Amino acid sequence: MTKASSQIAYLNGDFLPIEKAKISTQDRGFLFGDGVYEVIPVYGKHIFTLEAHLNRLKRSLQETAILNPLTDEEWYKLLNKIVHLHSWQNQYLYIQVTRGIQLQRDHLPNTDLSPTLYIYTNPLKPLDEAILENGIHVITLEDIRWLRCDIKAITLLPNIMLKMAAQQQGAQDAVLIKPDGQVAEGTSNNVFVVKDKTLFTPPNGPQILPGITRSVILKMAKDHQINLIEAPLFQKDLETADEIWLTSSTKNAVPVTQLNNQAIGNGRPGDIWQLFQGYFDNEIQNFIEQAENKRLT
Repeated sequence: MTKASSQIAYLNGDFLPIEKAKISTQDRGFLFGDGVYEVIPVYGKHIFTLEAHLNRLKRSLQETAILNPLTDEEWYKLLNKIVHLHSWQNQYLYIQVTRGIQLQRDHLPNTDLSPTLYIYTNPLKPLDEAILENGIHVITLEDIRWLRCDIKAITLLPNIMLKMAAQQQGAQDAVLIKPDGQVAEGTSNNVFVVKDKTLFTPPNGPQILPGITRSVILKMAKDHQINLIEAPLFQKDLETADEIWLTSSTKNAVPVTQLNNQAIGNGRPGDIWQLFQGYFDNEIQNFIEQAENKRLT
């Protein structure tokens, strides 16, 4: 007999053990992938960059014409309640909003649907020491995804296929290349390149997700007078880079030390990445301290 989980999920107004959370087979998220999602890190039981994540979620909902099920105040209260229902100090929240249940399957949605809201949380574990020490190996693959990657949609089958293709070729991830040769992003992350101590990253647009960690890095670079340029990148920029990073909300910045079986830089995590690891640690510690001080006042 399988042991019941202690995780509590939220589904359409109900808090329940995660294994008891069920959706209708007629939910448009299940039938069509008709929904959006967010993943938000939590440190010291305080939700990091919450406003930025909620703003991105609201934009995804607006772009897909899915009804936002909650007000800002309701989002804050609900997400914090879910965090505090669990013992983990560091977690990550998963939020999914689908267009809702439509009994008659039709590509065109009804206009009176109520969205399905599902939220759960998992422990947020630090990066494996082997990755911190050695980085990861990636390959480049053709970007086969749709043309609105700026929307954080739950339709992730192309991303899954690309991630599997990378694994089948002995890599841990892939950097996706557009038909015109431009670098887009990773399968679930943004891309940064370091060249001559300058940071480069592709500009926001329909071809990439506007990453929250990406924004944090832009701010840290500005605060610490690190030169950063948002400009189109091409495969040759990857191949001649001193460093490559893949950035996301649950992993911050992961160093890439091998691309298409060729070493990047000296084949070790680079000096600028090491520098930003310290910036991340300070940013998170300061965030926790400020959040605690605010809670106690």
